[in-house]
Amino acid sequence: MIALARHLGTHRYVSISMHATPLSVLDLSPIVAGSTAAQALANTLDLARHVERLGYQRFWVAEHHGMTGIASAATAVVIGHVAGGTSTIRVGSGGIMLPNHAPLVIAEQFGTLESLYPGRIDLGLGRAPGSDHRVARALRRSLGSGDTFPQDLMELRSYFRPAELNPAVRAIPGEGLDVPIWLLGSSDFSARLAAELGLPFAFASHFAPAYLLTALEIYRENFRPSESLAKPYAMVAVNVIAAETDDEAFHLFTSPLQQFLNLVRGAPGQIAPPVDDMDDLWTPGERAAVESMVRCSAVGAPETVRRGLNSLIEQTQADELIVTTHLYEHAARLRSFELLAGIVPELGLRVA
Repeated sequence: MIALARHLGTHRYVSISMHATPLSVLDLSPIVAGSTAAQALANTLDLARHVERLGYQRFWVAEHHGMTGIASAATAVVIGHVAGGTSTIRVGSGGIMLPNHAPLVIAEQFGTLESLYPGRIDLGLGRAPGSDHRVARALRRSLGSGDTFPQDLMELRSYFRPAELNPAVRAIPGEGLDVPIWLLGSSDFSARLAAELGLPFAFASHFAPAYLLTALEIYRENFRPSESLAKPYAMVAVNVIAAETDDEAFHLFTSPLQQFLNLVRGAPGQIAPPVDDMDDLWTPGERAAVESMVRCSAVGAPETVRRGLNSLIEQTQADELIVTTHLYEHAARLRSFELLAGIVPELGLRVA
């Protein structure tokens, strides 16, 4: 499952049969040190236009709150910003944190987005709050012990049905619109629920890979066909940093490694410049914690990335990969997606 450059250990690479696995992008509108949220959001739109030209399948942004290095807190607004500045790529949430919002509000927001950009909007839903308890309270979220995610999901889905099926409370815009709903997760809970409801499932292996294979197995073995989906459809998230050489790619990778290190220390911050040696920054225990979080990563020259993703697809049989690449230099991020697009045919991946 691990697909790293040689700096973080060795890996057994295997070959796969060619198949058309779509390739997509996950972005958090990262704010780099010394920059601003405004610049981060401008970079997000620039990246979306870039990967649209390269033929990527979809572009998702994610909800996080109180994070000084992430500008995508108002996720639906950012989706509108990206969809309005592009023309063909699907745009959506990876995801909206359902516990933070009234289901009716989400239905109205995404009904509006689907009305503005028909056939291009995805609604990915997460169960975690994307924040700590203080931020959750500020969001006016109930902090009771009960988990109402399944009930909230059923309520949300009801607002997209035709009016005669839900006459009491109506989402306008929203009702009668076909907004694809995905369930996102980093454990088996959403995998089981997505299987039961016959919904597509995306696993957050780019930061929590421990239960990836278990969750995929549970999802596929328990899947029930639905009007939304006839057979299981699983998306796997992966960190990818491609550069001209392995050494250059790993140097760039030290920026997200520092970001994960800050998370381990409970002090998230902006994306820092690359460093020459991470051993100057972390303890052995911190290194182990960070490396466990980023095991699902492909970092290196194009051939190294190709072998790594090859292995990931073989092990997971993913129906789609969604790539996240958060770097200090925006130009290096654009270049990474260019290099990745160049090896797509060899991987059996597909861009439009």
